[in-house]
Amino acid sequence: MSYTQSADLQKAVYDALTGNAGLMAMVAGVFDAPPAGTGAPPTGTYITIGEEVMRDNSSASHHGVIVDFEVVIHSDYAGFGVAKEVAGLVEQTLSWNDIPMAQGSLDLLFFLKSRARRGVAPETRRIVLVFRAFLNDATI
Repeated sequence: MSYTQSADLQKAVYDALTGNAGLMAMVAGVFDAPPAGTGAPPTGTYITIGEEVMRDNSSASHHGVIVDFEVVIHSDYAGFGVAKEVAGLVEQTLSWNDIPMAQGSLDLLFFLKSRARRGVAPETRRIVLVFRAFLNDATI
């Protein structure tokens, strides 16, 4: 198992999301964490690449990991409509697609589950999407 694959996966997910022009037209951006220093998060809807759980998936013939990671849609709209539309585009962008990695390979990536919640202003809606990725470290 190599934890370096975690950073590679995050970059690949970021590149895939920001490379979707339709998705980017609907959001204020994709972030590792809500932007700091501006006094407030972006208005409208934005995406963060969230928490992850990584576990070894190596065998005698290869070294790999399984990663469950979150992509979070944050929205200040009163209803879930926009957040759900963005969540759908995120799922379509990532699930079952061939997303290139800088090191090793992403053998499989799919949507696992989600949770939609109401919040307090400024974030009145939040949808957490959980994805599962199977990574193979070709450098080992």
